[in-house]
Order: sequence, then C-alpha cells, then structure tokens
Amino acid sequence: MAMRRILMTSLLLAGWSVSAEAAPAQDALLPASVIFATSTGYWEDDDNAPDVERVPTGAESVANPEGKAAQRHGYYKLFAVRQPDRTSKVYLQQVAQTETGPAIASTIELQEFSDLKPYVTDIRPENSNGIIKEPGLFATVYLKTNPAAEPDGWTVLIDEFGEITVEKATN
Repeated sequence: MAMRRILMTSLLLAGWSVSAEAAPAQDALLPASVIFATSTGYWEDDDNAPDVERVPTGAESVANPEGKAAQRHGYYKLFAVRQPDRTSKVYLQQVAQTETGPAIASTIELQEFSDLKPYVTDIRPENSNGIIKEPGLFATVYLKTNPAAEPDGWTVLIDEFGEITVEKATN
C-alpha cells in the first residue's frame, strides 16, 4: 500500500510539473496598471448624439449619416490607471451594448483627477444593484494627494443630459 501511494504521488507530481511547464503563458486580460474599475450607470441615444467628450470640437461627427434612428444604449466604466510615479489617472468610458457584445464607444481622461496627481485608493459605484434604468452615473473615487494622508472622496456625476461633474464629496 505504501509503495502504491509513493508511485501515485510520483506520477501526480511528475504530471503536474510537466503540465505546468507546458502551459502557455496567458496574456493578461487586464493590464496590471489598471488598479480600480467599476461599471455603473446607464446611457442611451439615437446614434446621432456625440459620444462623451470633455472639450467641444468644431465639427461634431455624426455616427449615423444616413439618418436612421438606431437606438444605442450601454453603461459607463470608470477606472484608474497607475502611473510610473505611483500616482493615477482616472478614465471614463462609454460602453455600448451591441448585438455582438460590449463595445467601447468613447474613452476620456478626467483631467480634474490628473491635475491632482492622486494616489487612488478605491472607486465605488453609487450602489451594487447592477445596471440602473435611469440615465446617468454616480460614483465615488477615493484618493490621496499625499501618500501619508487619509483618503478623500470625490464624486463623478453624469446627469441625464450627459454633463460630467467631478467634485470633492460633501457629507
């Protein structure tokens, strides 16, 4: 019995080490520099509205030049990316729900955070009940401007008209 156990253990270990060596290295699904992310909120438009932008452009692109009233909808994603100096940049994405799955409609950097050069410690949605049916977004980004300080909460709000507001949270 002891000899059988030794043989089985040897075969198991030999097989495990071979399969561990033979396993191809997986590409990272999410870069290591993305330190916090949340998907929350809801948006919809008639496919003629511009994607979320911070700075108006002179010529707005029309996503549907034929004028067909295709209804687009989706959710927002808010995420922090760690920089080499350990501070973070915060980005906002519009993610469209399409027939083939989620697709990124737009990505912007929230400059209000970049100007602070923050150490982001957390990002939280308003609630954890999933996608809401009201247009907009409300999330809180917790950050420090000094690594030794306590974190402050900053709110990111998108109203039903798509206006983005970033401000220090008040209680």
